Amino acid sequence: MVDDEPDILETLKEILEECDVETATTFEAAGELLKREDYHATILDIMGIRGFDLLKIATEKKIPALMLTAQGLDPDNLVGSIKLGAKSYIPKDRMVEIDIYLKEIFIAQEKGIEKSGNWFARLGSFFDKRFGQGWKNKDKKFWEEFDKTHKVSKDELEEIM
Repeated sequence: MVDDEPDILETLKEILEECDVETATTFEAAGELLKREDYHATILDIMGIRGFDLLKIATEKKIPALMLTAQGLDPDNLVGSIKLGAKSYIPKDRMVEIDIYLKEIFIAQEKGIEKSGNWFARLGSFFDKRFGQGWKNKDKKFWEEFDKTHKVSKDELEEIM
């Protein structure tokens, strides 16, 4: 887990107490950990620690990455995260649910399901409220493709659960 706010890392460690967790508060420290270790997943803040650069490293190593953000919470960062390979994009307001998103990623991996859009179904109304109606229109083509390639079908969802 990487965040420039130590209290966020502590909260996440409490939420994920069953997990073996390593943390970093800087891009440099996180980069070293990502280069040195193979992780089951990584949770990356966007702002303050060059989260997109860390996402590129994680994606190259095929480490599932969840983006967690407050200050970087906007449609452009959401789209950018997905394009760079993030498995989910979680607002810090919803970080108490991070275990659910991780579990879904691990179960999908275990079952060989590559799609990662179930998190978006859970957060779609949050984004609509936060970004305003019609916020997807700016990247309409992207969202149409996202629905085709990332959205988990009912059958796939049942398989995951």
